[in-house]
Amino acid sequence: MSEPEFSRPLRVEPLPKNGLEETIEANEAEREALAKLNNLVGISRVKAQFRVAKWRRGVKVEGEVKAHVTQTCVVSLEPFDTEIEEPIEVRFLPPDAKAPEAEDDTDAPDPLIDGKIDLGALASEFLTLALDPYPRKPGVAFEPPANLAPEVSPFGRLKGDEPD
Repeated sequence: MSEPEFSRPLRVEPLPKNGLEETIEANEAEREALAKLNNLVGISRVKAQFRVAKWRRGVKVEGEVKAHVTQTCVVSLEPFDTEIEEPIEVRFLPPDAKAPEAEDDTDAPDPLIDGKIDLGALASEFLTLALDPYPRKPGVAFEPPANLAPEVSPFGRLKGDEPD
């Protein structure tokens, strides 16, 4: 199994009564690895803030990942910069704990393995989820080439509605 691009393991067992506040930031090598993972031109900043608190027999992690990324426009193929701000909310339970019934607005809890969670992996996951899979540079619109032949429907020909 390969190492994660961005890893910040945190021991949460035992967790202080008032929880923990954590801030993490990706270094240059981690940003390069995250850019490669997400097919980005580059990432100049990735920073995440977390609040880790007790939840049932496990923990609840809330926070936000912020990043400055350079993407490639799917229309013009030009690079452009984008600011990402994505909220994070994840619950963890030990593998032997019975998971509560999933509510409509929440996912099932993730497993809490060996009393640790990886804040870097969480930040990376939510960064990836926040990225537009078809990014467009602001102000760029797709314009089809003018010299295309008019579209002829094969069904129109069968009905006799369109000329041969």
